[in-house]
Amino acid sequence: MAITSSAVSLNVDDVAASSAFLQTHFGFREEMAADGFASLTRDDAGMNVVFLRRGLPTLPADQRDDHAQGVILAFVVDDLEGELARLQAEGVTITMPLTTEEWGERAFQVRDPNGVIIQLVDWNGAR
Repeated sequence: MAITSSAVSLNVDDVAASSAFLQTHFGFREEMAADGFASLTRDDAGMNVVFLRRGLPTLPADQRDDHAQGVILAFVVDDLEGELARLQAEGVTITMPLTTEEWGERAFQVRDPNGVIIQLVDWNGAR
C-alpha cells in the first residue's frame, strides 16, 4: 500500500461557515467545493480538511446525522504565542487557554462556528 495523501472528514451543519473559518483564521484554501461539501488544504499542512453537511444522502445511513464531536484538529506551529496573539487580535474566542502538559506539549484551543475544536500545539518544552 502507498498512501498518497491524507484527509480528515468532519460532518457539520454549516459547511460554508467552517470552511470560511479555516480560510480566514488558519490560511487554508478551498481545493474543491460543492453543495454540502468543501475540501480545504494548505501547502504545509500535510492533509486536507473536508467538511460534509450533516444529512447528505451520499453518506452511509448510520453516519449521515453524526456531528464532528470528540475530534480535535491539532496543528503544530512554530510560534504558539504569536498565533495566540494573532487569533485574539482577530476576535477569535480562545476556548482553552495556553496550557503546558507535564510531557512538554503546549497548546491552546478555539472552536469554529460549528463547534469543531481546533488546537494549536508546540513541543518546545518537550523533554
